[in-house]
Amino acid sequence: MLLISTSGALGRYIDMPVPVIIGFRALFAGVLLFIFCRWKGISFKIGSKDQPTILLSGILMGLHWITYFYALKLSNVAIGMLSIFTYPVITALLEPVLLKTKFQKVHLLLALLVLVGIYFLVPGLDFSNSYTKAVGLGILSAICYSLRNLIMKTKVANYNGSALMWYQLVIVSIFLLPFLFFMDSSGIKDQWMPTLTLALLTTAIGHTLFLGSFKRFSITTASIISSVQPVYGIIIGMIFLKEIPVFSTIIGGVLILTSVIIESIRTYK
Repeated sequence: MLLISTSGALGRYIDMPVPVIIGFRALFAGVLLFIFCRWKGISFKIGSKDQPTILLSGILMGLHWITYFYALKLSNVAIGMLSIFTYPVITALLEPVLLKTKFQKVHLLLALLVLVGIYFLVPGLDFSNSYTKAVGLGILSAICYSLRNLIMKTKVANYNGSALMWYQLVIVSIFLLPFLFFMDSSGIKDQWMPTLTLALLTTAIGHTLFLGSFKRFSITTASIISSVQPVYGIIIGMIFLKEIPVFSTIIGGVLILTSVIIESIRTYK
């Protein structure tokens, strides 16, 4: 979680267009993860019937990263990270619709708690305000991430998590490759170190360790642990970027993370 939490500060720090950052992130992480999979002897074989699902999951992952990084650029680490952490409750609301599971009324209460948290994050419903746009993009990012997780839920049991992540990185790289030529990507000469850090620490190592933790913890326990991610991210932003969250952001964050922890503990029980 500590490694994954660096995404907020790095997303704010790297000074390049967002599609270019995500394109290089996916390319670098894809190469690193490919080397890791070959070293571990992990199979890349995917059944033909699962290929459309993995293609869609890769597109959703790319949209999740792009909207998240735009949210970071428009606001700060705290608002960017807290707004995407609405995804566990969004997932709880979408799961009965997509996977035909039983709908639980308590999820409406948790959704209300999240909405109140968002109210504290947004300074006002003024879409000319960059923070309002950032929260909107953060929620859109959370929806993309929730959809990606739900459609991948049925596939994780059949394939290695690192191989699935590699395929998603390849898909993101292919779709964003044109942006590396049509947008200004000259900044990579000065920004290659933080971009490589984003690819290596945040994406390749961070996500691989998180997937590995599922062998020791239930996914629910891992979800409870993952709710510390925005807290780590905000602390990293305070140390390296001198971004101190205002009081209303802290209140909103507490409400959103409370809903995440309640949902995770409830599922666990």
